[in-house]
Amino acid sequence: MDEKQVANLQKNDGLKRGLDNRHIQLIAIGGAIGTGLFMGSGKTISVAGPSIILVYAIIGFMLFFVVRAMAELLLANTKYKSFIDFAADLLGPWAGYFIGWTYWLCWVVTGVADVIAIAGYAQFWWPELNEWIPVLICVVLFFTLNIVAVKLFGELEFWFALIKIIAIIALILVGLYLIITGFTAPNGVVSSFANVWNGGDLFPKGIMGFFAGFQIAVFAFVGIELPGTAAAEIKNPEVNLPRAINSIPTRIIFFYVVALFIIMAVTPWSEVAPDRSPFVHMFVLVGVPIAASLVNFVVLTSAASSANSGIFSTSRMVFGLAVKKGAPGFMGKLARNHVPANGLIFSCICIIIAYALISNIPTIMGAFTVVTTISAILFMFVWSLILISYLAYRHTCPELHKKSVYKLPGGIVMCWVVLAFFAFILVLLTLEPDTRIALLYTPIWFILLALTYFLGAKKRYHQL
Repeated sequence: MDEKQVANLQKNDGLKRGLDNRHIQLIAIGGAIGTGLFMGSGKTISVAGPSIILVYAIIGFMLFFVVRAMAELLLANTKYKSFIDFAADLLGPWAGYFIGWTYWLCWVVTGVADVIAIAGYAQFWWPELNEWIPVLICVVLFFTLNIVAVKLFGELEFWFALIKIIAIIALILVGLYLIITGFTAPNGVVSSFANVWNGGDLFPKGIMGFFAGFQIAVFAFVGIELPGTAAAEIKNPEVNLPRAINSIPTRIIFFYVVALFIIMAVTPWSEVAPDRSPFVHMFVLVGVPIAASLVNFVVLTSAASSANSGIFSTSRMVFGLAVKKGAPGFMGKLARNHVPANGLIFSCICIIIAYALISNIPTIMGAFTVVTTISAILFMFVWSLILISYLAYRHTCPELHKKSVYKLPGGIVMCWVVLAFFAFILVLLTLEPDTRIALLYTPIWFILLALTYFLGAKKRYHQL
């Protein structure tokens, strides 16, 4: 890394550090707890049985090293505003272009899935409500909140994440009460930790059932890298970013492993309905009359949190690309309050257009599966480029690594282990028809990126 490159990175891009420690801590929690935990855990349990606990633990373990690698790179030079910066600097302009636009698409696709979910949750209370009304309200609301100031985004995510935490803690406490009191369900099943043990058969669906759990569960972790997109707007990042990332393992253990353990102790895995939220079932068992409405509110706010994070992230990615001339220049303009307003408008419009296209597909659930699988594949591409950037950093910047106070545990070896794990997941995606279709469609995006980069963006990028 020569002096000119360092000087370029140290230029102030105008983003304001408005996120406090409590904001980034809860953003990290919100990123680590996806809607998939609330709504998708029933399906993952029915597919893999008790071994699903290992699935979530393994995925969480692997992704911890991704965010640790990301944190070391961001803190090695705090003028890196996001992973666009270090990818472009360490791998070349093409990497910044590819990772930036791919991450933007990740959250547009995820945002569409979230607003579809929000529309469905709203119709739970108002069945006659036109689905476009909650979608437009959500997009306009999140645009308004994001346009005011980054601190307001942080405040909103703080409360959204807090609702998730309270819901999971409530589930764990209710479940423990049922287990301790030996609660007997109407079907005669007694709540007990022995239900999880399943007579010693932790893999009742065999090794293929265990593998199938990975295909579904990986989507629950999208967003775990969110603290990295907010790096330019974190106060005292040298302290607050490590704090947020260091707590990820305990969060994953508590919010995923413990919650799923409790669910299967109360309701044996074979009794868990794949098309229902096990959270709802837990509260119904204890006779809470408004259980369905309570959990519907929780999953609605969880989807809203994800959509809000998506709008925030996409606007920052487009802004970062525009600064590097990888996107139209007007998207690199900041409003007076240091918020990338044009990037926000562009991303919100894209989410609405994409929703309009997808809502016209007759088999919306089939489209939803393909869309979320594509999103998971794209996120794995982003995570992989973060790790590859780290490998390049270790090769070209040994002096920065030596001075780093927040080194990646396992270093280069763990990077290769996690990259191999992602390759394994891609192989698993070929086993099921719906995920195989998504895997076949995804390369179209990279072909489009390559064409736009080499036919125009490359020349502009090299002018930096």
